[in-house]
Amino acid sequence: MKTISENRCFGGVQGVYSHASQVTGCDMTLGLFLPEQAETGAVPVLWYLSGLTCTHENAMVKAGAQRWAAEAGIALVFPDTSPRGDGVANDAAYDLGQGAGFYVNATEKPWSPHFQMWDYITDELPNALFSAFPIAEEAQAISGHSMGGHGALTIAMSFPGRFRSVSAFAPICNPTASDWGRKQFAAYLGAEESTWAQYDATLLMRKRGFDGPILIDQGTQDQFVDLLKPESLAMAMAERRQGGSFRMQKGYDHSYFFVSTFMEEHVAFHAAALHA
Repeated sequence: MKTISENRCFGGVQGVYSHASQVTGCDMTLGLFLPEQAETGAVPVLWYLSGLTCTHENAMVKAGAQRWAAEAGIALVFPDTSPRGDGVANDAAYDLGQGAGFYVNATEKPWSPHFQMWDYITDELPNALFSAFPIAEEAQAISGHSMGGHGALTIAMSFPGRFRSVSAFAPICNPTASDWGRKQFAAYLGAEESTWAQYDATLLMRKRGFDGPILIDQGTQDQFVDLLKPESLAMAMAERRQGGSFRMQKGYDHSYFFVSTFMEEHVAFHAAALHA
């Protein structure tokens, strides 16, 4: 890990680091907040996956999570949303290419050489962090916003026992049935739609569910709600009788004003599970 910056923050340290990723074939940058408790031992960790067009920096700066994480004594990881660099494939559209990795392993060219975000987030990056920082591998939780909410939910349901809790802010709930999903999955994964299901939270909820508490917040005035399809996931949770809270927050949109409003509750939700 190469240190880009470290700043004192609520008694802990907010760092930005980079490393050479074998999985994505490029340098990857991430944010990591370590609370003061990390000075004396390993601490639980909350992963936060960001949305379309974001880098590691958006949530790190805008979500206001460090204050609540410091009080709870948990680390925060803010990974990037895609591989980046001159040799990495890109697209003129904001919702494909760099900044829009969708947390999948691409199988189609020109994306497949670098866009292996599933393996990066679920395997390579955790191993790198657990070996370099005082983070407790046995106490993990995961959250995310929009595209990152999609990533958090699909990853949590795909690794039973790894995460003690999962939450999401305005997640892309049913990407195989939305233009925020079908476009990207066709590009990254090819035309065979059977390969898409493993990355769809609604389909995974019907098939597997989650073995822990779930919290989802969705704004009623979200300008992208038709692309997010929250009703699909809510229905799948009800059909499965999945324990959890799916809250429609009156008047809120898709912005980080929405995320920061409810961040304290999400951190407290995860802290309760991580410290149980």
